[in-house]
Amino acid sequence: MQAPDLPSENLGYSTPIIQAPMPNCAFLTIENKEGWFIDDNLVHLPLRSLGWEISDVVWNANVDWNVFDVVVIRSPWDYQHDLNKFFTVLQQIESSSATLFNSLEMVKWNCDKNYLFDLHNSGVEIVPSLQVDSLSRKDLRKIFRHFATDEIILKPTIGANADDTYRICCDTEEDELAKICTTFSRKPCLTQPFMNGIIKEGEFSLMYFNGRLSHSIIKTVGTDDFRVQEEHGGGVIALPEPESDLVAAAGRAIATLPETPMYARVDMVRTDANTFALMELELIEPCLYFRFGEHSARDFAKAIDNRWR
Repeated sequence: MQAPDLPSENLGYSTPIIQAPMPNCAFLTIENKEGWFIDDNLVHLPLRSLGWEISDVVWNANVDWNVFDVVVIRSPWDYQHDLNKFFTVLQQIESSSATLFNSLEMVKWNCDKNYLFDLHNSGVEIVPSLQVDSLSRKDLRKIFRHFATDEIILKPTIGANADDTYRICCDTEEDELAKICTTFSRKPCLTQPFMNGIIKEGEFSLMYFNGRLSHSIIKTVGTDDFRVQEEHGGGVIALPEPESDLVAAAGRAIATLPETPMYARVDMVRTDANTFALMELELIEPCLYFRFGEHSARDFAKAIDNRWR
């Protein structure tokens, strides 16, 4: 017997389509953005195109971090003024259901500039450095002799944005030296010879996402200044084809890390010997200069998505 034809029309039954909720990402930022060059918003659209919800969240706001799948430390550029609070917040994020990038362990290590000595011990060339726990005029004389130089840089071992960073020479006025010694009388500082390459050429910055080089720039000093931050009048030049030796030196710094960071900025300077020395390996909240890398915002969004999934 031939089977009867089944009706082809819709009988009113349907299979419900259940869509998984979109993953939710937060970019930690600073409350007062006035005067800062922040371009993290360029990542919002490519991240949304990958199926994410994305919002900027002030790092010290009262937030339930469980509503987020991922929290990325991006521009909380005043964190050094309340370090205990900052780490309390990061611990809350780590204890929540959200994933923190970069990890709290890596942030704690990178927060103190003494990490440079760890990298140096692993074979990475760094700008010659000394730590001084409590600075005095006597220490300054020793530092000049140690580095055999007429100019040195002093900066806090824990700090950001070139806060309390000084460039001094042998004939710096007494009042200025007294001010600097007072600044570091109760907190340790890192001392380094001033690198002339910063003035001649600039500071090289190479951005890495999940261990892969994304883009590179040169940061130049401001007029009558030695600092390269845009907030201090510094300039930025895209570097589409960085030298192979520069890329190799930056790659060695990344390779020494016990875990691959989701993002990293490697800051380097050319030495008088034409090598590249590490100035900073930024793993906490570096500006990543997305506006100077054609595909960098898209690549950063992909890095978040790939790392989370």
